[in-house]
Amino acid sequence: MPTRLLVEAGHDITVFYANSNIAPAAEYEHRLRELQRYAEMQGFEVLEGVYNPAEWEEKVAPIGEALKQYSPAFGEAFATRHAGTEGSSSSEGSSPSPATVAELLDDDRRKERCRACYRMRLEEAAAFAKDGGFDALTTTLAVSPYQFTEVIHEELERASAQAGIAAHFQDFRPYYDEATRISRELEMYRQNYCGCRFSIREGEATRAFVKQQRKKKKARERAAIQAEQAELAQHRAEKQAYAEAQAKKRAILKSLRQKQ
Repeated sequence: MPTRLLVEAGHDITVFYANSNIAPAAEYEHRLRELQRYAEMQGFEVLEGVYNPAEWEEKVAPIGEALKQYSPAFGEAFATRHAGTEGSSSSEGSSPSPATVAELLDDDRRKERCRACYRMRLEEAAAFAKDGGFDALTTTLAVSPYQFTEVIHEELERASAQAGIAAHFQDFRPYYDEATRISRELEMYRQNYCGCRFSIREGEATRAFVKQQRKKKKARERAAIQAEQAELAQHRAEKQAYAEAQAKKRAILKSLRQKQ
């Protein structure tokens, strides 16, 4: 969707695939092949950066490792630290139960890790764009409502200024639903986590949380329906009892009149 919008706006685009964050390597290759398939259909070029997960582990992973002790998404580490507190998970495979997904993932701290990841990849892209003689740099990261858009904007501007190239930021999030629809119509592969090894567990935890909330919602809806049905049944029973009492009263009065 971002690529189509950029082309429609008159830009001549080339996609630079810079994703050393993606794990495992098979996932990296799968996403690259799917991007190349889409690019061939749409008629734009895809250039691949160097896949260097070791650099990502050096620059970004330490922040993610530090985050583990805070985030309920990682299960036992959080539960041990917060034993007996409401909303903690008891084991790696247990269902999380915090109030919100943001609380589950601890967004304030996770933002630090994601910023470092954005920075590394956007610096790579900006340097590549400058060396390749491109006019400006933008990013498709800004299409996802699950990313930190304001941080992406800041890091795009910073990396572009550092490389001496124009930054072209555009918030593509309003088009996310349409992009999702189109990708499904094209039967494209849709990943269920952002990309890094930390986000695999966070994705699992988020889906478990959402599933749990849906289950609770359905339980509440069933309870509400059952309560409504019980109330209706009670009302009918009371109405029936009243009708029977009135009928009995009429029968007694009729019997008395007949005796007179």
